[in-house]
Amino acid sequence: MSAVERIEGHAAIVGEGLPINRVLPSRLRRLVGPWCFLDHIGPADIAEVGALRVGPHPHIGLQTVTWLTAGEILHRDSLGSLQPIKPGQLNVMTSGRGISHSEESPAQASGTIHGVQFWTVLPQSARFIEPMFDHYPVLPTIARDGVQITVISGEYGGERSPARHFWPIVGLQITAGVVDTALALDPSFEHALLVIRGAADIDGEPLLPNVMLYLGAGRSALQLRCDDDCQIILIGGKPFEENVLMWWNFVGRSRDELTEACVQWNAGDARFGTVRGYDGAPLTAPLPPWATVNARSSED
Repeated sequence: MSAVERIEGHAAIVGEGLPINRVLPSRLRRLVGPWCFLDHIGPADIAEVGALRVGPHPHIGLQTVTWLTAGEILHRDSLGSLQPIKPGQLNVMTSGRGISHSEESPAQASGTIHGVQFWTVLPQSARFIEPMFDHYPVLPTIARDGVQITVISGEYGGERSPARHFWPIVGLQITAGVVDTALALDPSFEHALLVIRGAADIDGEPLLPNVMLYLGAGRSALQLRCDDDCQIILIGGKPFEENVLMWWNFVGRSRDELTEACVQWNAGDARFGTVRGYDGAPLTAPLPPWATVNARSSED
């Protein structure tokens, strides 16, 4: 059984002012199964921080997975999708060879936004497929021993999420009151947990929001204790077998591939399509540091 790792998130701003806390990737851990990115969004009052506005931007080699516990987000993409998401619903965008999208608060948004956004790495067999977008209005839930579990991705406790995935995976929202109970785990998966509301104790480890607890693989169960209302995100999956590189909104396998994606996006390449209807400019892809170093070297 692996020793646990505590990974502190770091605060950042998304779009024009929305506060988030990013726990993955981190210096200590780049992946948990296929999960390569995890932002805890808010909770934030949009009357104070401003509406969410993230202009059109591209992705390759990954899936975006958006899950809210409060508020709404309006998704637009280069496939022509226009889809609001509300608490209890799931948006999954599969970038494949290339896609672009925007995210914003709808005009009639409620006051608070809170949730998580994840990315998962696409394996070699799927990373050049045609892009797709899926909206899932209802997900399966399990209620037992004072705990309610929503199966966001993969399978758990005999329930299976309808969400499209390409690698053995699990993603859960665990909501509990005052409990002290055991939750089963797949020992062939590695797992990590993030509290997004309240506080919890996981196998004797106290856990507060914005600290990810990485459990590793080889565990068949965990002991969960909460003394009050709490909400926890669990992610996991089969350890990812391919070496991957990430830069900005791209996941690839080589520096050249990531540099090319940045250059193509900034040049308006048709690879990423066009997001229509967003009232604002697209984001500019920052060139990776190795690209600027190479450019300076070629000028010398």
